[in-house]
Amino acid sequence: MITELKNDIFWIGFVDWNVRDFHGYETDKGSTYNAYLIKDEKTAIVDSVKAPYWETLVKNIKKYTELKDVNYIICNHAEPDHSGSIPKLVELCPQAEVICNAKCKNFLSMYYDTSDWNFKVIKEGESVSLGKRTVTFFDTPMAHWPESMMTYVPEEKLLFSMDAFGQHYATSGRFDEDAPLSEIVLEATKYYANIIMPLGRQVVKALEKASQYDIEMIAPSHGIIWKTEIPTIIELYKKWATYQVDKKVVVFYDSMWNSTSMMANAIYEGAQSVPGVEVKLYDVKATHITELATQVIDCAAFAVGSPTLNMTLMPKVAEALTYLQGLGPQNKLALSFGSYGWAKKAGQHHIIDYLKKMKVTLINEEPYQSQFKPTEEILQEGFEYGVKLAEYAKEQ
Repeated sequence: MITELKNDIFWIGFVDWNVRDFHGYETDKGSTYNAYLIKDEKTAIVDSVKAPYWETLVKNIKKYTELKDVNYIICNHAEPDHSGSIPKLVELCPQAEVICNAKCKNFLSMYYDTSDWNFKVIKEGESVSLGKRTVTFFDTPMAHWPESMMTYVPEEKLLFSMDAFGQHYATSGRFDEDAPLSEIVLEATKYYANIIMPLGRQVVKALEKASQYDIEMIAPSHGIIWKTEIPTIIELYKKWATYQVDKKVVVFYDSMWNSTSMMANAIYEGAQSVPGVEVKLYDVKATHITELATQVIDCAAFAVGSPTLNMTLMPKVAEALTYLQGLGPQNKLALSFGSYGWAKKAGQHHIIDYLKKMKVTLINEEPYQSQFKPTEEILQEGFEYGVKLAEYAKEQ
């Protein structure tokens, strides 16, 4: 495995092939916890790994330097998947200063006993000399925690971007040239959709700051390192951060006795009849919320269906809507639909409540409904709703 990013700058992290969940986000391709080592007149470690894997981190450090020779431990972000091994590094690297901003110092003290840590608290734009190289720091608050920052090495045109531009993606290679671009982009899309989607405004500000620097390599804290495809990921982040959408409609639903499923298929068929529009159909029982968020991020319109169950929604639909509400998709047209038995103002109106909280545009204040099994007339209505959703998407 090639782990040298630049001359005397190394990847020293851990590849987690087996992790399958990250705060409810399904990481079906594992992840990496990326840490880096800069060897110069002074030696700096950039971030660490999740606490259980500290021994691998230490073993990797020892390939390039002695622990006693580590001068700085840079913490860009206090979240434990990145900072978890810092207490062990502080213990094993007696002369090392922990470099972070003031907010990060405060957060670290809430996770760990930092009473004997030697902190070097830096400010926005401050630089530290390592000898032939310097490291410059700039804050990127709420991209994706309040204390998040990035570290830039101007002499190498290298950006350590923390969680930005990352992917939960375990590979044997370390660079974007070592894996299929389509697969990397898919994992980057999943990562953004499920973690960073609510933070578009803050991501725009972070991109503006990063654009001031000449960047030839981006080394995030998860996944591959961007080397040859930097324009690709930058353009995608610009698109996602400004909530741009594609000509795409997503329909997702749950069903009890196939009535809501029939309505979902009618909407799907109507949307599919409009040329030039991509249409996706998902039964939530067979689809993880990670996939739904990944599909919704760039759709122009979506429809959500549930039959009424105990005067409310099917649990899987409620789960999906709760998850999406937290992620805050924007610039969407949405439709609520589903079947009911004797409680007309129940399940589908609960969907509308969720959609209003998301601040998406409703195609209709009243849901598209059927009492028990839909008639041919009701299915035709669903087809027409599908056409309207797709025509809206085509205009975007």
